[in-house]
Amino acid sequence: MKRIKAGLVSDAFGGRAWLAISEDRAVCFVATATAFFMLFVSQANAQAIPLNNEDVAPPWNALQVFAPTPLPDFRDPDNSDPVPPEDMPVRNRQQPGYEPVGIRYGSWMFNPSLLGGGFFDSNVFSSSTTKHSDIAAVVEPKLRAHTLWERHGIDLKLDAQSMIYNQFSSLNQDNISLKGSGWLDVARDLKVLGSFQVAHLNEGVGTLSSPVNAISPTPYNLFSGDIAVRKEFNRLAASIGMGVKSYDYQSTQAQDGSIINQDGRDGQIYTVRGRLDYAFSPFLGWFASVEGNQREVRGTPGHTLDSSGYRALSGVTLGRANLLSGEIGGGYVSQQFDDPTIGTISGPSYHASLLWRPTRLLDIRARAEQLVTETSDTSSNGVLANAFQLGADYELLRNVVISLAGGYETDRFFGQTRKDNVTSTDARVKYMLNRFSSVSVYHRYTDRKSDIPTFSYEKHLVGVNVTAQF
Repeated sequence: MKRIKAGLVSDAFGGRAWLAISEDRAVCFVATATAFFMLFVSQANAQAIPLNNEDVAPPWNALQVFAPTPLPDFRDPDNSDPVPPEDMPVRNRQQPGYEPVGIRYGSWMFNPSLLGGGFFDSNVFSSSTTKHSDIAAVVEPKLRAHTLWERHGIDLKLDAQSMIYNQFSSLNQDNISLKGSGWLDVARDLKVLGSFQVAHLNEGVGTLSSPVNAISPTPYNLFSGDIAVRKEFNRLAASIGMGVKSYDYQSTQAQDGSIINQDGRDGQIYTVRGRLDYAFSPFLGWFASVEGNQREVRGTPGHTLDSSGYRALSGVTLGRANLLSGEIGGGYVSQQFDDPTIGTISGPSYHASLLWRPTRLLDIRARAEQLVTETSDTSSNGVLANAFQLGADYELLRNVVISLAGGYETDRFFGQTRKDNVTSTDARVKYMLNRFSSVSVYHRYTDRKSDIPTFSYEKHLVGVNVTAQF
């Protein structure tokens, strides 16, 4: 029995803005870049492709070449006004009077925050037969530190998270993560960017990459690093980069009290990537991106998960003022596994990410994605995942935002006869009391239907969070 190794697929990057030459644009970049480091690595969920993900904007798309890239602003930076909050996407905008204050020390700014909350899970083990519900408390202290330099920059984020269950104490878990990034302005049109993460995390019981009969989360250590160079040639922008992720999994406990060894999931993923963007006008552009990978995952005796492959996409970038933006692309994906029972997974690939803003109060997002990943539990499988997602963010009041999202994903397994269909929804309301505190409530629904009944389940997650920040 096995679960998808979703953690090796992708990381959640937050929304960021263009780092331009003018002081106003630099301020805009720092403000929106905050979202990238405010995201904490969450539990693995039912999908290989996350339902909620933030946009990536230059220059940070150099670290994630398959994220949509806004078209450049052709206005004179010396005569351009700063972007008002109402012209920013709803989920990223910070209205005056609700932004964090921060603590300044020289050229550094520190932003501490503390989240406390709880949630109800209707099926804590994601079981198809024996369903157990429980409530849990969540505590998440965070500290962000970033520079205020006119050029270059460093941004650090320290997160901790504790989950304490009321009835099933074996589900308790503690996570801690240190993320960092930096950028070096070599010249006006040349930037070097880098990021890293050192973390001790847990994959929750019942998630796709957890053993089916586990009663405790699966702890693991993550070490990752990325570096990229981005160069602009007037209307043409090019980037090239490389990265590595290293996973070290520990053991978990089974229902019968035995220990489940997870060393077979240890491994490294090496990537190299490049991207070209050309702007025909402020409303239309072209892109081409490619990423190659070498995956060295231990697997189980006789079933290695080592593989190598690539993904290449090309398409158009759209930017109709504040109305429609995003990109649509198609290409090819191929992943060749050393294990002959999996073989090579290849074929046409696609990617689409669009943002439609019919009004300044409403954002509608659409996304379609395909990628190849693998399971890495008690046996070996490759997975071809296809996801279609639709979401909306509505600013009911300046300090109240309502977000709704839904998704449908199909997971086709190679190495066994299995195909899963996943339907999911996510609804949340965020109420910002002032610049020091906010309250949010959310509901998540997941319904996985599998050819193998053991992997089918349905669950609801309802929670509330209170955040204090400075």
